Amino acid sequence: MATAWIQVFILTFAECVAPAGKTVCQEQQFELQFLTKADCQYALEQLIAMKGEAEHVIVNRQKSRCAPTAVETDAYPSLDAINAAHSDTSGWLAPGENDIRRAAVSKDHNERLEQLMPCDETANVVPCRIGDIIVEDSTGDSVEIWKSD
Repeated sequence: MATAWIQVFILTFAECVAPAGKTVCQEQQFELQFLTKADCQYALEQLIAMKGEAEHVIVNRQKSRCAPTAVETDAYPSLDAINAAHSDTSGWLAPGENDIRRAAVSKDHNERLEQLMPCDETANVVPCRIGDIIVEDSTGDSVEIWKSD
């Protein structure tokens, strides 16, 4: 096993969030890492659409972007070598098996997505959808709702 530099894409998302009852928001940023530019751009579009619908969030589109960079990672000479190195790792999915699972999850997600109405048409009664995101009912944990007055 050697190390190698690979290209990744960093999604930086900048938003300003107003706590309940406040008119001034606090800027915050977070970053996510993607292997392909297409995945990064898709996630950015979905986040902008979802956060843009919230009354208490202002998205800073100039600071939200996908930028290429590189990270150092382990490099294996073959699929067999990486499978052998990680076969005893809990939850390891051999390359190729992950694509089958992802395709099945994607198919199930798309079928459920087609059955749901957009949240703006259901007055935010869940389950509903916002773009390609499925909004589910609460899991029983308390959720704080922010609303600007």
